[in-house]
Amino acid sequence: MVQSIEVLVEGGKATPGPPLGPQLGPLGVNIPQVIKEINEKTKDYAGMQVPVKISVDPKTKQFTITVGTPPTSALVKKEIGVEKGSGNPKANKVGDLNIEQIKKIARMKIRDSLSPNIEKMVMEVLGTCVSMGVTVEGQDPREIQKKIMNKEIKIEE
Repeated sequence: MVQSIEVLVEGGKATPGPPLGPQLGPLGVNIPQVIKEINEKTKDYAGMQVPVKISVDPKTKQFTITVGTPPTSALVKKEIGVEKGSGNPKANKVGDLNIEQIKKIARMKIRDSLSPNIEKMVMEVLGTCVSMGVTVEGQDPREIQKKIMNKEIKIEE
């Protein structure tokens, strides 16, 4: 029976220490090999927490690593180059994104999402921007959402 471990690791910087080492040790896998593969698969997400699932066959010691995408908020923070969102998103804005950056984040997240298409995923990303104090093309993200719903802005697949 395959055993699975799910953890959050910093992109490209997994170590054999906690949380991975103590969970992998009892499974008898080659921990340095697992760490190396995780770091290789997550290097594009440097500086972000990335969900990783490690599935191990205890009999053969074979493992597979599945990498999820970081939370939407982490992708937004990376795009605007800030460490955290606004503590008071109504009054304090921490950055501004353009619609292409929003679509880029939406495309990264869509495979892990329940959203049926890119337009709905863009709407989700815009919602995250509202709660983080991030404007989109100098406007409140809710205004961009209205324009998308009214077909003033078209989101192509």
